[in-house]
Amino acid sequence: MIMKRIYTRGMTTTSGGNLSIRDESGAVWITPAGIDKGTLTRGDIVCVHEDGSVSGAHKPSSELPFHLAIYRARPDLHAVLHAHPNALVAFSIVRKVPSLSLFPSVARTCSGISLAAYDLPGSDRLGEKIAGEFAQGSTIVMLENHGVVIAEKTLFKAFMTFETLESSAHLETIARRLGTVKELTAEQLSITDTQFHFTMHDIEFNTRSTEELAARRDMVTLIQRSYDQGLFNATNGTYSVRLSDGSMLITPFDKDRAYVQVEDLVRVKEGMKERGKTPSRAVRLHQEIYRKHPDIQAILVAHPIHLMAFAITDAPFDPRTIPESYILLRDIHKVPFETIYQDIDGIVGALDKRTPALLIENDSVLTTGDSLLQAFDRLEVAEATATSLYLSRALGDVVHISEKEEQQLHKAFKLD
Repeated sequence: MIMKRIYTRGMTTTSGGNLSIRDESGAVWITPAGIDKGTLTRGDIVCVHEDGSVSGAHKPSSELPFHLAIYRARPDLHAVLHAHPNALVAFSIVRKVPSLSLFPSVARTCSGISLAAYDLPGSDRLGEKIAGEFAQGSTIVMLENHGVVIAEKTLFKAFMTFETLESSAHLETIARRLGTVKELTAEQLSITDTQFHFTMHDIEFNTRSTEELAARRDMVTLIQRSYDQGLFNATNGTYSVRLSDGSMLITPFDKDRAYVQVEDLVRVKEGMKERGKTPSRAVRLHQEIYRKHPDIQAILVAHPIHLMAFAITDAPFDPRTIPESYILLRDIHKVPFETIYQDIDGIVGALDKRTPALLIENDSVLTTGDSLLQAFDRLEVAEATATSLYLSRALGDVVHISEKEEQQLHKAFKLD
């Protein structure tokens, strides 16, 4: 399942990458050598027993030596992921490590990164070099001219770290061509550890209306679409919808976005959360936006890659590119990073009919709508606009829609 996610998201090739899990008996289960990663099945996985004997239909991956070396060096780790995704390979071939301080979600998910010297793939020497980095406390080891190795307590955790790191590395390569990149300081990162979502009291909801059931289905559909389109990854992205009784539905805390189901969504009302569930850490912000803006029915917070390149650089984001972008996005303001954590009223006050979306520096984009679909449409259009602005830099200077043309759009589409 994890290899399928890696392959279908374009983070490995048919022959590249390998995964392993060490079970409670000490046996290591590893992907096979020479088998198409796009069609891998459970029956293809190879078991390497503690005595070195092998069970399975295939030979184990040629990189088995470094998997075993990592497990010997770190008894606390039980899963190893190795792959050659494009952005992390770009860092490996210039022999640098990507920043872990571009976004709070990256700093929370990824830690302990180091760089291992090049050696022959499949060799014991390479295994010793990689294991040596893990023995010093690393959980992420970049390999010179090779790729990346991540070792964690579970394969799911290793994958979430891998996906987050590759996304951030890809973003960094885009941002460095767009403008001056701003990294978060330790002080800035320290203010992101909000606890409100843990301290809320429980409430029992005994019934579910047709409205709520429909909203749950619609949210899951768009959450999965957002993941498939790369608008967010496994570790981030928050969607909410207001219900007519004053409550709201919001995505859960610390749930892999690829697997969110209708039962995982958390209903929140009057500051209390659905019993037995934990809402997103952004729940307080969503509550305040709904309280101050009765016209807003849905809020999305996401991290699409090209739009985030504008969020972490000094490059201005101006949606006056094509009529659709201006009509849907109007005036998107870029607000300081600290605002979303220390000045919720400032975020709430910045939203209005002329500003239905905000770009938060080094954090996210927040879009709103009078329906879930409109808020999602704004998110898609914002990312498409950012992509076009980025691509245009190779062609010439952007000619924005003029003030007179803006007025014509206002009149024709009744924007005021």
